[in-house]
Formats: sequence, C-alpha cells, structure tokens
Amino acid sequence: MFEIGNYYEQLVKDYLWKQMERRSDRPAQGYLEDVACLALNRLPPRYVRHTVDLGSHLSDEEYAQMEQQVATAVDQAIAQVQARPRHRQ
Repeated sequence: MFEIGNYYEQLVKDYLWKQMERRSDRPAQGYLEDVACLALNRLPPRYVRHTVDLGSHLSDEEYAQMEQQVATAVDQAIAQVQARPRHRQ
C-alpha cells in the first residue's frame, strides 16, 4: 500500500507536545487528538512520501512560515477545545 503522509501532522504533534510540556496538569482523554484534528483542519495538506523529501526542498523562510502557521492553528485549536470541552464518559 501507499506510504504517504501529511507533513503538517508531525509539525502539529511536535508543537502540541511542546505546549503540553509547559502544563502542570494532565489533559483529559482525547484532548490531544481533538486539538490536533482541529489544527490540521485549519492547515493546507502537504503530502509527502518521506519527511526528508519536503524538508530538503524547503527554504528556511518557507519552513519558518509553516511553523508559524502550525503555531497559530494549534493555539486556536487549544482555545476552541478549552472553550467547548467534551464531556467524556
């Protein structure tokens, strides 16, 4: 089968984990997945076979722009999830 992925997925996971390291509390079950999905829905898809494929073709400026887009999308997703938390059973 195909081995492809959205390059933004790893960037979102990395940024989200950095944000979680700053917290003293443990997020509710499913919180990280909810935030990641909302953030990824705000970002354009960028499919690659291997992360090095895209990484080797990006300028420093393009990569910095992608990181900024990820930061904005994740921060907005965190705010959205905190404003409307799910009641989990």
